[in-house]
Amino acid sequence: MNKLFPLLIAFFLIISAVVIGLWFTGGLTGLGQDKGQSSSIIVGAPQIGGSFSLVNHKGERVTDEDYRGKLLLIFFGFVNCPDVCPTEMQTISLAMEELGEQASEVTPLFITVDPERDTPQAMSDFVAAFHPSLVGLTGSEEEIADVKKKYRVYGQKQEGGDPDYYLVDHTSFTYLMGKDGDLITVFSFGVPAEEIAAKIREQL
Repeated sequence: MNKLFPLLIAFFLIISAVVIGLWFTGGLTGLGQDKGQSSSIIVGAPQIGGSFSLVNHKGERVTDEDYRGKLLLIFFGFVNCPDVCPTEMQTISLAMEELGEQASEVTPLFITVDPERDTPQAMSDFVAAFHPSLVGLTGSEEEIADVKKKYRVYGQKQEGGDPDYYLVDHTSFTYLMGKDGDLITVFSFGVPAEEIAAKIREQL
C-alpha cells in the first residue's frame, strides 16, 4: 500500500489538471466555435465574466460597473458577420419585445471580436437595425482580447482572403449575466426568443 500511495497521488493530480484544463477551455461546458450549435440552454461555468473597459457605439468609454443593477445579454460577434450575428441579434431583439415592460431590467450587449474594422460608427450603424436598447461595444485589440479571455470566447480572423472583407470565426453563445455581474447561464445559438425571455423572467 505504501508503494501504491505515491502513484495514487500522482494519478489524482494528473486527472485534476485535465479536468481544470477542460473547464477553463470550455470543454466541460460545451463552449465552442460558430457552428450552429443545437438549441439548448447550457449552464455556464462560474469563472466566465469579469471587468471590462470598452467604447460603446456612441463613442463613450464604459465599464462593467455602468451596467450593475441590470441583467445583461452578451453576444460576441462582428459587424460584417453574414448570418449568425444578425440572426442572434434578431433573436435577442424578439426576446426583449417578449419581455414587454420588464425589458427595462435588461441590457443587451454586442461586443465585437473584430476591433480592427468595428469602429464606434460601424457598431452604431449595425445596432441601429435591431432593438433600441442594444449596445455595441468595441475597443483596442488589447481590450477586446482581455474581455474575450474573461468570457472564454474564441475569435480568430480567417487568413488568406481579401484583407478588407475577411470573416472572423467566433463563439456563437449568448451569455446571461446577473445584476451583480455573475454568470447565470449560457444560451446556445438557435435558442428561441421565447425561451430566452422565460429564463430572464425567472431572474426578475
